Amino acid sequence: MTSKRMTKKTKRSPKPKMATTADRHVLYQKSVQSPEFELEFFIDRFEEHRQRKPHLMREDFCGTAFLSTEWCKLDPENKAIGVDLCQDTMDWGVQHNLIPAGEEVSSRVRLLNHDVLTVETDKVDFTCAMNFSFCTFKTRGVLRSYFENVRKGLKSDGILYLDLMGGTQTIDVIEEDREIDDEDFLYVWEQEKFNPITNEILCHIHFDFPDGSRLENAFSYDWRLWSIPELKEIALEAGFKSFHVYWEEFEEDEDSDDEYLDGTGEYSEVFEVDQQESWLAYIVIKV
Repeated sequence: MTSKRMTKKTKRSPKPKMATTADRHVLYQKSVQSPEFELEFFIDRFEEHRQRKPHLMREDFCGTAFLSTEWCKLDPENKAIGVDLCQDTMDWGVQHNLIPAGEEVSSRVRLLNHDVLTVETDKVDFTCAMNFSFCTFKTRGVLRSYFENVRKGLKSDGILYLDLMGGTQTIDVIEEDREIDDEDFLYVWEQEKFNPITNEILCHIHFDFPDGSRLENAFSYDWRLWSIPELKEIALEAGFKSFHVYWEEFEEDEDSDDEYLDGTGEYSEVFEVDQQESWLAYIVIKV
């Protein structure tokens, strides 16, 4: 009689869901930030308004210092100061952006774990606060204090750059997704609620993956949605001399029967525009 050797099948561990292994900062940099475009915009507008080339920037709410790092890669004369309250996020930026950029670049980036309302730095050519980050300030008084502190840190011909979202859809409760070129995830923007009494808006960024998993609330924002006239009034109250609005140029889609306009990615100064469902404007505020 022959005996059979019994083998116990080992149970394989399930493959981790993509959302559990994803790095939210990597996803954010790939889906939200556009350093090449923004830095070109900063340089072009600075040369347009000041007839010289900028070399020293301050990035407020710098997060991972991605923009600052890319700025210093552009020109060996460029230097950057990044300011943010979250040390953990800046530490991530050091490991994933500054160190890989090399000592020659990273030595020209100075990161400060400080409040942008009170930080004191060397005077810079321009300061930027991108991705609507200044909307964390919900009252005119606090926003004016921020603008005043920025102005103190600018050279006599310095510039503050902001971006701002708006449009009729901005005050709706919505969730919309967007594919990212050459990436295996979807960027999802959710506007959870909007209070028309205070203009406070609660937003989230999620990321969806092909395996059906979602990185929920990767980033959340409790903001006040400021209007362009409010920003202009407060900036001038804070001592800035002029305020300029840059709007994306559009062209008709010849392949569509509808009167649909495609964004060109080019921005020009405007003084009057038609309302849109959704828009992104760049603000140039001069000392």
